[in-house]
Amino acid sequence: MALGSVEFERLVGFYGELLSQAARPYQRDRYAEFQLPGLRLAIFRPQVDQVAQFAAPDSGAMSLCLEVVDLAAAIARLTGLGYPPPGPELTAAHGREIYAYDPDGNRLILYQRAATTAEAMSRPLAPSPEPLEPP
Repeated sequence: MALGSVEFERLVGFYGELLSQAARPYQRDRYAEFQLPGLRLAIFRPQVDQVAQFAAPDSGAMSLCLEVVDLAAAIARLTGLGYPPPGPELTAAHGREIYAYDPDGNRLILYQRAATTAEAMSRPLAPSPEPLEPP
């Protein structure tokens, strides 16, 4: 996935903090990559004659969805970065989620997966009560 931004350094800084990693490779004021499981997030500065094509006046239909282990911690991190989620936490079929926006206005969906049936089945059950003795 690639995001073009005229505010390149601001966006690289935001994702570096959000993802707790340095961009690698990194070309100052030009190109950066963040490696995630199954995804490479590239950020680049568009050519001067292409800037309008990469403006995000509204986020449109595309969202960058990131699975997190702890949604509350992710909300705290976004808030600490100065980009708190504008709405409430939502419950969806796949788990709990929030919508947020990066410094360029690109929509983020951070979600914490709900326990699957298999995960729930693997947890130990509470001990069953002792059978009642007949009187």
